Amino acid sequence: MQELNRARQEIEVVQTLEKRLAENDDLLELALVEAEDEMVEEIAQGVQKLATEVDHLELRTLLKGEFDQSNAYLTIHSGAGGTESQDWASMLLRMYTRWAERQDLKVDLIDLLPGDEAGIKSATLFVQGENVYGNLRGEKGVHRLVRISPFDASGRRHTSFSSVDVMPEFNDEYAIEIRPEELKVDTYRSGGAGGQHVNKTDSAVRITHLPTGIVVACQNERSQFQNKDTAMRLLKAKLAEQYRQEQQAKLDQLKGEQMEIAWGSQIRSYVFCPYTMVKDHRTEAETGNLQAVMDGELDPFIEAFLRSPYNQV
Repeated sequence: MQELNRARQEIEVVQTLEKRLAENDDLLELALVEAEDEMVEEIAQGVQKLATEVDHLELRTLLKGEFDQSNAYLTIHSGAGGTESQDWASMLLRMYTRWAERQDLKVDLIDLLPGDEAGIKSATLFVQGENVYGNLRGEKGVHRLVRISPFDASGRRHTSFSSVDVMPEFNDEYAIEIRPEELKVDTYRSGGAGGQHVNKTDSAVRITHLPTGIVVACQNERSQFQNKDTAMRLLKAKLAEQYRQEQQAKLDQLKGEQMEIAWGSQIRSYVFCPYTMVKDHRTEAETGNLQAVMDGELDPFIEAFLRSPYNQV
């Protein structure tokens, strides 16, 4: 039923755009006959706006994956490099949070492991809205930072890495069977900047799936029950994603080397010094407006990925 409603909405959008295009065509013909220059300029602006909407509609047609319309879990892990890498991971956390807010999406921080001195070792965001997973799945991979480290007293340039993983939220229709005896559930006190429940009750929950070794955690909810429920949903998403990757690996092995894509050690580089640039190594999309990207302006990179040959699901 959801797919049917979505298809109907898409048809209505196309019909509306066609109607507006026909109206602009009629107005333009009339304006040319009457030599109304102001009307011609107004029509041109309307057509430009229409072209932008058609472009957005085209991008939506590129979200063709089975789970592209789903909400998503985005997890960030700092790489080797200690404090510098952990600080980079926190910068990525802020960047994706800002992107979600710019898109009017609901974003919740469901788990956070602080760094030893600064930054974070890992964090997981739950992002809810339309086509979230489809837009974010191209962000999966290693992100590289080049800058003068504020943690280096000698002012040397450092290269740091953090990884980003993106998984769709799986609804109940995707049956993931988890037996109670396969789980190890630990509770602990929440950490963070403070709050009514922080460090007062063992409300945080960590779940280990014994057969796979997958570990998930949640500490942002107000009760242990809510944290466990959120952690179980995240575990199901991880198990479903692992199964999908295993199936894809089998297909890739059968199809041979032709299906392999050389992603390299990183998908994107963020250079703060000696110049400012963000460059995606898959699509060659790049910008010198580094600060805008760090403030969540990721749409050019997301659109470039969706239009590229790497958009295969």
